[in-house]
Amino acid sequence: MVLLSSFYEGATFTYFVLPFLIFVARICDVSIGTIRIVMVAKGQKIIAPILGFFEVLIWLLAISRIFENLDNWVCYFAYGAGFATGNYVGMYIEEKLAMGIIKIQIITSKPADILIEKLLAAGYGITHHDARGGTENVSIIYSIIKRTELPKMAEQIKTYNPNAFYSIEDVKFVSRGIFAEKTVAKRWRIGK
Repeated sequence: MVLLSSFYEGATFTYFVLPFLIFVARICDVSIGTIRIVMVAKGQKIIAPILGFFEVLIWLLAISRIFENLDNWVCYFAYGAGFATGNYVGMYIEEKLAMGIIKIQIITSKPADILIEKLLAAGYGITHHDARGGTENVSIIYSIIKRTELPKMAEQIKTYNPNAFYSIEDVKFVSRGIFAEKTVAKRWRIGK
């Protein structure tokens, strides 16, 4: 017991172990916070509060260690570095989860017939119309897709209309729509 007590009071714990634990705690709570904010924006009323509980619990543990060691500047540095790293890690996790639905808008001055045909053949629901751009006539294609489908659709755009301009927006809610075949078949099986 004395050995353990001397470890907690020693320089190794004070200047290395404790700051490292604070650093890891901040990565965890800020990453959870980043994902929680995304869940709030997507209207996830159950997941967001649960994440918020764990975010604050971890933060309280980290900040209490800071207040117990106000004279330890290494803890301050670890706290700030953990915050910065947690933002990066949270965004990375959110990107990999690819949750939700997005709207993609494709604008092209090149004829879009082949691209439209390929998107429809891949099972994407689209809406398209001709319009007048700043200097020329353009075709505009809209589609609502799951975020997990974005790399596949972007590849279709690059393959069949590489100079097309496209933008992406988050969508909070969709009441109905046509989604790629794999998604429709999967949803149909679940609903049975």
